[in-house]
Amino acid sequence: MDIELLTIFMFGALVLLLVLGLPFAFATGGTAVIFLIYLWGPPALMLIVMRIWDLMGSFILVAVPMFIFMGAVLERSGIAAALYEAIYQWMGRLRGGLAMATVVVCAILAAMVGIVGAGVVTMGIIALPEMLKRRYHKGMPLGSICAGGALGYLIPPSILFIFYAMAAGVSVGALFAGGFLPGLLLVVLYIVYIGIRGYFQPDMAPAVPKKEILPLKRRLILLKGVILPVLLICVVLGSIFTGIATPTEASGIGAMGALICAAVRRRLTWGMLKEVSYLTTGLTCMFMWVVFGASAFVGVYTLAGGARFLEEVILGLPLCPWGILIAIQIVLLILGMFVDWSGILMLTMPIFVPIIVELGFCPIWFGILFCINMQIAVLSPPFGLTLFYLKGVAPPEITMGDIYRSVWPFIGIQLLVLALVMIFPQIAMWLPNLLL
Repeated sequence: MDIELLTIFMFGALVLLLVLGLPFAFATGGTAVIFLIYLWGPPALMLIVMRIWDLMGSFILVAVPMFIFMGAVLERSGIAAALYEAIYQWMGRLRGGLAMATVVVCAILAAMVGIVGAGVVTMGIIALPEMLKRRYHKGMPLGSICAGGALGYLIPPSILFIFYAMAAGVSVGALFAGGFLPGLLLVVLYIVYIGIRGYFQPDMAPAVPKKEILPLKRRLILLKGVILPVLLICVVLGSIFTGIATPTEASGIGAMGALICAAVRRRLTWGMLKEVSYLTTGLTCMFMWVVFGASAFVGVYTLAGGARFLEEVILGLPLCPWGILIAIQIVLLILGMFVDWSGILMLTMPIFVPIIVELGFCPIWFGILFCINMQIAVLSPPFGLTLFYLKGVAPPEITMGDIYRSVWPFIGIQLLVLALVMIFPQIAMWLPNLLL
């Protein structure tokens, strides 16, 4: 079969199975098996087995369940509520202070958890009722929670970085370091936007009444409850950035440190351990099934010459290298509206990364751009994950239309940061070059 026809049939079958509602892992894996048998016969199935076996032996993937476990333990320890109370008391007197506090807490949770859903759900339960009670226009709390929750894709230790490093063959530590400044830039721009909007439209995000703000001594006492988890984040990321520990080793430190934090807060119980263990196992298995299915699909297509074919097609486009890079970003943005990040990563990065290297771009820098793209994707209607996470915990009077309308200013800020990191690569590369 010609590679052109094979490309149409393989991707057409994949799209058809996804439209019919088959889970992504089984759609990709099933398509790979069918075409492998068609092209080379049943004995070739051993190729998929060997490919999955190699993935299972990847040492870097040990960090995935460790970081998920660390985040789950910290979340169940009540640290998010303590963080929000402390930052709320310090920033509440500002117009938009509660929304700013929400973004800051989401950023800290992102550094604890490494995934998106936890921050959105937690702040949707804790912060959303507080802001609505204080007569915030509903667009501000909804947008700030979704945008803040999406920071889990960019602020280390993001699980997304670990899988990208595996797919692209680059350093996880360099990706962690590269995501730090763009993530911080996003947090600052979110806060600036909220502050400006609150200043010119006081009814949009009013300040908390002065009588509700605690005295300085009480506010300082509140900070004690967040010292230990923040210190844990610094130890985990610091050990990676300074080269003392690999990301996998640091994930073990983080998991143990999270248990210590829970014990100090008297939240460490057998019930909690059982709950977080189930959660960690479920999320890890979900990620791995997607990785296995997509890897099998890409492996069959590559073996048939498909990856080389697409590379020649893309490089043959009448575009300069920057034009091709922008076209790739557009493709990723469109895919992100409909497909989960793990599927996009495992399907596209084995094809796109060699092209990026061929064009002379840095794969670590491209990885940061990819993560920013995935942040935009989880905020983008109609199928952005954060939108549905928030809807699940929002009051009944909050509609999906309200949530859709609330995220557009924050998507604009994300697109601005994506453009800035493309135009000024040192935003992403300065810290990795300095440390590693």
